[in-house]
Amino acid sequence: MLNTWVVVPTCLPLVVRRCHACGSERFRANGKFRVNANHKVLDAWLLVLCTACGDTAKLPLLERVNVRSLRPELLDRLHDNDLALTAELLQDPGVRRRNRIALDWTDAWRLDTLGSARRDDEALDVSVRFAAPIPVRPARLIAEGVGLARAEVERLITQGKLVSAVRLSGKVSDDFTFTLKL
Repeated sequence: MLNTWVVVPTCLPLVVRRCHACGSERFRANGKFRVNANHKVLDAWLLVLCTACGDTAKLPLLERVNVRSLRPELLDRLHDNDLALTAELLQDPGVRRRNRIALDWTDAWRLDTLGSARRDDEALDVSVRFAAPIPVRPARLIAEGVGLARAEVERLITQGKLVSAVRLSGKVSDDFTFTLKL
């Protein structure tokens, strides 16, 4: 029987970027935007706060964009400081590349095993889904979901008792399946 596990974000990730005021490298996004109109053109920034000193940094989202070219829903979401829009924009590779930022997902996600249970005499087939593109090590997910130590999971991988179509070393952020044979 195929079990389904889901990796779910619990909060917004930290933004990795150097603070100009104190030199810290972590910023917290709180869902606030700044929108500035100059005649018929618009600028928009995502505001992030340094976790060490509280200094505010602006991540440019829109620069000199004609107001009529924007969808009204997007403009409303910017004015309403929509937290879901913040999450979407932080996960956008274009926004991250333009602003030269990375995301730190440490303690910002959880694994829902949806009550899957395994008997000792049968194999465990699991489909892992990601609710958001969160880079996580598969060995860590499996160790947490099954209740084993990470070293034990690594041993099972080398013995061929834990198999998957994806590479189980490194990080993944896409859905994958694995089979655990004990």
